[in-house]
Formats: sequence, C-alpha cells, structure tokens
Amino acid sequence: MKFRDGYWGIQKGTSLINRAETRDIKMTDAQITVYSSMKKTLHRGDTLNAPLITTEFSSPAKDVLHVTSYRFKGRRPTGPAFSIHNDGSTTPVTKETAASLELEHGDLRVAVGKGSTGEMAFFRGDKKLTSIVQRLSGHITRSDGSVYMSEHLSLGVGETIYGLGERFTAFVKNGQAVDIWNEDGGTSSEQAYKNIPFYLSSAGYGVFIADPGKVSIEVASEVVTTVQFSVPGEILEYYIISGETLKEVLVNYTSLTGKPALPPPWSFGLWLTTSFTTDYDEKTVNSFVDGMQERKIPLHVFHFDCFWMKEYQWVDFTWDEDKFPDPVGMLSRLKAKGLHICVWINPYIAQKSRLFDEGMKNGYLVLTPEGNVWQWDRWQAGMALVDFTNPQAVSWYQAKLQVLLDMGVDTFKTDFGERIPTNVVYYDHSDAIKMHNYYTQLYNQSVFELLEKARGKHEAVVFARSATAGGQQFPVHWGGDCSATYESMAESLRGGLSLSCSGFGFWSHDIGGFELTATPDLFKRWVAFGLLSSHSRLHGNESYRVPWNYDEEASLVLKHYVELKSSLMPYIFAQSCITHQTGIPLMRPMILEFSDDPSCPYVDRQYMLGDTLLVAPIFSNTGEVSYYLPQGRWTNFLTGEPVNGGKWVRERHGYFTLPLMVRENSVLAVGSNNQRPDYDYADGVTFHVFTLNSVASSQVFNAQGEVDASFTIEKTERGYSVRYTGTRKPWNILFRSLSTIESTSAGTFSATTNGILVAIPKGSTAIEIIE
Repeated sequence: MKFRDGYWGIQKGTSLINRAETRDIKMTDAQITVYSSMKKTLHRGDTLNAPLITTEFSSPAKDVLHVTSYRFKGRRPTGPAFSIHNDGSTTPVTKETAASLELEHGDLRVAVGKGSTGEMAFFRGDKKLTSIVQRLSGHITRSDGSVYMSEHLSLGVGETIYGLGERFTAFVKNGQAVDIWNEDGGTSSEQAYKNIPFYLSSAGYGVFIADPGKVSIEVASEVVTTVQFSVPGEILEYYIISGETLKEVLVNYTSLTGKPALPPPWSFGLWLTTSFTTDYDEKTVNSFVDGMQERKIPLHVFHFDCFWMKEYQWVDFTWDEDKFPDPVGMLSRLKAKGLHICVWINPYIAQKSRLFDEGMKNGYLVLTPEGNVWQWDRWQAGMALVDFTNPQAVSWYQAKLQVLLDMGVDTFKTDFGERIPTNVVYYDHSDAIKMHNYYTQLYNQSVFELLEKARGKHEAVVFARSATAGGQQFPVHWGGDCSATYESMAESLRGGLSLSCSGFGFWSHDIGGFELTATPDLFKRWVAFGLLSSHSRLHGNESYRVPWNYDEEASLVLKHYVELKSSLMPYIFAQSCITHQTGIPLMRPMILEFSDDPSCPYVDRQYMLGDTLLVAPIFSNTGEVSYYLPQGRWTNFLTGEPVNGGKWVRERHGYFTLPLMVRENSVLAVGSNNQRPDYDYADGVTFHVFTLNSVASSQVFNAQGEVDASFTIEKTERGYSVRYTGTRKPWNILFRSLSTIESTSAGTFSATTNGILVAIPKGSTAIEIIE
C-alpha cells in the first residue's frame, strides 16, 4: 500500500508519525528497546502531546533478529498467529560500543546508534545488510480513520528481491506492489493462491513479516531505494534472517517456521486424474489405466477429481452411487494394478450435502456476526465453511476422511482454501481478516495430521493449492489453474521458483495446462518439464489428459520421461531428504545455487533440480531453447554432450531430449528400476561420475529418510580412489567423461556409448582405479 506523494511528501488525507529523534535506549541481556519521538525536542514543552514510536530488538535463534515496532502497545492481541520456533540452545548477546548499542546472535547483529538520529542497521559480520529508514517509517493514519504500521528497509545498488509466495509476475520483485492476500485468480495475474510474507534478498538476508493478515509490500516501487511493508493496526512484527549463503537463509527461515515433511517415494511417480468437469465412471477410469498399461507407460497414482461425488453436494465424502456402485471393490481393483489412490476434497459443505445439517447442529460451521451459518452460492449452492478453529469440527471432518482411508484411499487433493470470507465469526474468536490467509494452514494441517496418524509419518502427503507461511510443512503444493499455452507454462515455472524462494520444498503443476487443451507439441514439451519437477501430475479442466488424446507420439514421450524420472529417483529422493532436513527446496532458481554469478539474478526459465541437475524446459514450438550455464564443464545427461559453461547456450531439441545438464565434479546416483518411483534405490545403483577434478560423493536414502549407501570418489595422482559403504551389492560406476580406464583390483569393465562402466564385484567396498 502506498502512502507517500513522491519521495518528499505524504498523500493527502494521510498523516505519518515517524522516528525523527531517538529519545531513549534501554538495553538488557537479551533485548534493546528504542524510544523515538516524531520531532526534534528543543525544550521540555516539546515532550507534551507528542507520541513515541517504540522499537524492540530481540532474537529467537542464531542469525535471526526479531523486530517489534508500535505506537500503542495496549491492544488486545487477536489470533491467529504464525507458529514460531524459538531456539533456546543459544542466547543473544548485547554489548555497548563508543558509537552504538548492539544485539548479536550468531553472525547477525543490529546496531543502534547513540546519537539523536542514530541509525538502526543490521549487519552480518562487518557487512551491512539493510537498515531502517526512520524518516519514512512509522505510524500512519488515514482520513477514514484506518491506522497502519509501516517500515522502510533500505536496498543497496543492484540488490534484487525474490519470493513473497507463488507469484506469477516477474521473478525479480523489484518495482512490484504486492498484497499478501490469498485469491483464486489463476496463474496469469498478480493474484496468487499462496501468499507468503517473506522475501529473500540477493544481499544475503530474508525478511519475514509475522502477520497472517493483509500485509502490503512495496518493493522498490513507492520508494525505489527501499522495501516498504505495512500492516493494519498499531503493532508491526518482523524478522531479519541471515545466512552465509542464500540457501542458508532459507535453512534459518524454515527452522523458524517449519521444515517440509518428506513425501513418500511413491508420490514422486506419475499422477493421472479424471480431470475437472469431465464425465466419468469406473469404466472410464479403467480405460485410462488400461490404456496406460497397453502403451507400457508406468502409472503410479490415480486421482478422482470433483465428480466422484454427486453434483451440488460437495463435499459429502460419499461416492456417487450411480457412477460408482462398488467403490470399495473398485479401489481394491485399482490398487491391485499397483496404483495409489487420491480423491479431491475441499473445506466447503454444500447445503444439499448430508453433512450440512450435522455441521450446523453441532456448531462445526463458520457463523455470521448474527449467529447464523455463513453461506453463499459461489462454487456450491448454499455452501458453508468448516470451522477448523473448533477442535471438535476438526475431529468431525477427519472422521469423514478416515472412512475413505478405510476404503483404500491413500491421500487427498486439498483444493481451494482461498475463498475465505472476512465478515464472519470463528469458534475461537480469531480475527476474521487474519483468518482469510491463515485458514488454509488449519485446513491442510488437519488433513495432513490425519494422514500421518492413519498411514504413518513416512506415508503422509497431500496435493494442496493454497498456503500461507508455514504451509511448507504439509507438502505437496501445485500451481493452480494455468492455461494450455507456452506463456502459461513459463508463468507456472516463475510461480514455482518464487514459491521455492519462500521456503517451500516441493512443488508441482498441471502438465499440459488446466484451462483449454494443449496442442500435441505443447503437451509433449510440458511432459518433459513436468516429469523433471518435484511431483508430476496430468490434469485438466474439460478434457481427459491421457496422452493418446493428443497423438501416439505423446504416449512415447510420456513413457520416456516417466522412465527417466524413475531411474533418477535415487538422486531425486536423496535431494528430497536434504530438503526435508534443511528446508532448501528441491526445485530452485539459479540465483539460489549460484548467488555469486552475476548472470543468474534474473534467470527464470530454467532451474536446478537439487544441487547437481540443471533443467531448461523448452518454451517454443520450434524446439529452440536458450539457457545459461555457470562456469565449469557441464554434461547433458541424456545425450552425453559436454558443454563449457560461463555462457548462454542456444540449442534445438526434439521431444525426447532437453537441456538436462550435470555439473562437473559431481556424482549422480541412478537406479536400476525405470518403472516405479518406489524401490530399493541402493540395489544395483550406478554412480555416474562427471568430470571429476577433486572429491565428489553421493548418498542413497531409503523410504524412511535414512542413509542406505554412501559413495565417495577422489581423483589422485594415480587415478581414482573409490569408497563405498552400504549393504546392497553389486554397485556400479559409470565414468561419463573418460575414454580409457584400467583397474588395479578385481573389477570387470565394459565400454559404453559415452563413458566407461566399472562393474564392482560383490563384497568390494573400496578399490583403486588407474586412468
């Protein structure tokens, strides 16, 4: 929200109480409090009838500073509030220097100048990250009586800003005005399903505004040298988060707000849905599944979208008996074909639903201020909203889902959660404005926790559309309603990369686009992108998304990339375990992995899949693609082509290849099974070694997220020293960049098209290879 009239003035009808002079500073062992007046004090009379802005600095964890700024403190706090993890294992340190009072925790500190207009600046070591622009920040009152707290944080020359949720606008947020307000607006506008009040700066820090309500953010837009953010009311809370790298900033941010759960291995396979408004029954479903089997396309999850229930009564969690007279038997037959089952749900109860009267009678539905059940006709006739602030309503909703789990359903697509009214009353009296964004957290948490309880910690996964800060704990999230165009495919990727900069580890999208029906060309290009994403789902609106509806080559392309992803699962799942442990996203923008490369800040049509693979989807019906390679020697995993980096590359690809580039000095674990995503990754694993120039390693994890095998290879004067630890043998090494090789130990060797395969005999744990 903009308040200023240019740089010097303030908008008509708007008044600002800013920090003009520091009147007092108090310091304790763990906090600094600054009292600032709105004008210079020339004599004691100037202290009368004059407000103060109070600013408190504290720290909940290393490399994290908490800032609270207010004019009036005595306001009754209203929920909801983000859950913040306070690390009690270390404590901040305060100290006084000749020029400032400082609070430090880890490598991050705030320094408050002692002068009457002393700077409030944040440092990592000796590097200044940002500072509060006191002349522009403070308490704002508008002519309609509304009040806000606003803060301006300085931006340096060339500093770029990322994140703020899954935003489909330009990847770099400089110049944008962003409202943190969840909306069901598709992928082609400034609205977003997942609004996260956290941004990441190329200068090496992040800012988390700890308000679940409507946060308005001006990124180098109202004032081009600052990020300005404001919230309604009298109190503003935010966190400055630093790290040695941008990835470490995300590690610290997700330590504060929650790490992503680890999705089960089967969820990384291919999902096929009935699509949204299509007509289908068990015969239709079987035609899809059998058609995939006939074409030898591995399929792993089948999803029933809306019309598994009767129209006008969503949700009642009851199968439409006209279409599915034997749901238990049908699910059993599908599972016998090796499929996991997902069904579509949302948090709305239509008036025609059998659950409406039950929910109304027991107080499980959100109310109007007059005490009536809140209802409208948008989406479903007379629909109401489940009140997830009521523990009994949560148990009631979960009990309905448990019936489906008992039938054989494995997971749920938790759709919607954005159309949340603000003129309502909640069971726990939460602020309805703040609940607009926060509702999705309670909704997805309720479903996810049921799955953890019913299926086990390592089996829980949802397919969610909406989110707020902390929602990364309940993966997976998908990108919403994109269209079947190359432009929408590109905007979907921008949204996913933006979300990854906001602490979300796993992300998906509708392969081929949700709206309209893709051309065969676009569908095949989107398949490559989709199967090299965290999670992969064929889904659409009015037409079935089975590949043979496009052309038969589409079936071959889909088969090729499903098999490729399955073979890459030892690597993908290992990287996912790291995402779960650290919060570093599986799919990540180039700036996150190569923050020192000056060519990476604006690159948004390619991404890193983990720390080793670079993926550049093709957004052109000519097959042409331009992508950037950072310094070093890269190898196309699919073609074996080596390419020297430090430059932009232009290529043309058919449907069965794309730039899937592997970094030099890396080891890629490739599995022995290309038909399933869930198998024993260490059994017969081959470690692909790329342009080794020092030491590289790889780990293989099991489904519980535990290390199952470790592989390390070091280049020595004689050749290569290799060490393997694990219980699964045999294992193999594939050198992707050598033409000749010999061994001093008992190994068998065979030439391949683009490298040398070393087959390690059973029982070997360490060998030496001479080049």
